[in-house]
Amino acid sequence: MCVCDAVGRVIQTLPVREPVWGVTSLDNDLYVLRGNKTSEQVEVYDIDSSQLLHCLTVPGLRGTDDIIACAYNRCAYISDWPQQSVHRVALPGPDAAVMQWPVHDEPARLSISVRHGVLVSCQTVRKIKEFNTDGELLQTVDLSQDVVSPWRAVQLCSGEYIVCHGKPGDRLHRVCLIGSDGQVVKSYGGLKGSGSQQMNGPVHLAVDRNGFVFVVDVKNRRVLLLSPALTYIREVVTSEQLKWMPISVYLDVDTQRLYVADNEFTDGKWRVGQVIVVSV
Repeated sequence: MCVCDAVGRVIQTLPVREPVWGVTSLDNDLYVLRGNKTSEQVEVYDIDSSQLLHCLTVPGLRGTDDIIACAYNRCAYISDWPQQSVHRVALPGPDAAVMQWPVHDEPARLSISVRHGVLVSCQTVRKIKEFNTDGELLQTVDLSQDVVSPWRAVQLCSGEYIVCHGKPGDRLHRVCLIGSDGQVVKSYGGLKGSGSQQMNGPVHLAVDRNGFVFVVDVKNRRVLLLSPALTYIREVVTSEQLKWMPISVYLDVDTQRLYVADNEFTDGKWRVGQVIVVSV
């Protein structure tokens, strides 16, 4: 990755439809998770042409929060917070097999662990739970008391985690390096704000192969780029490049493209959304 002073360049925008809760990819397919739907919740696009190929229906999916694909297990996982569960969708194909397994806590965002498991961030109990692809609980990491409302955890090759945390009523809004024991090693951010050393709602993040961190700062309507040492580099996506509010981000490390879910929130509801494709 080349780190420069310029912001990312918007190269494409996927259609405005229902709110977008997550984006992921596998092989040449891009998967976009839409909310407010009881069928065809996952749109499948050709990753090069952005042509819509087909849609996937996930039976029984009630409330979506994130989607992540696993190349090793050839499937996607979707978090379902009302049912405190994860849905596994076999890929590829329009008639994918689906199974569901319980988390026993309200799940937030997902990621793939270094041993091809599923990492589930559980906000209210400050835990990271790791499951295998069949839903068997492999381990639980209890986070320190000051890591309140963890949104997403990404595991590094070292076994440590990069975690973003902070909801509207929380005192601290940070991105933290967390040890395998759940304790904070170092962090970026602090009290919420709009400065270069502050955030207001770090709700999602992605980490590239070199350890650089892309973090969604939702209330400030931007995506920040942090160094592997969790120091501020620049805004990689600015508020001028977004139409509404960013709520999640997916990094395709092979193409160096950032997919940002950009949703409209009015009158207490998420109304519509689109995906902004940014070259970084």
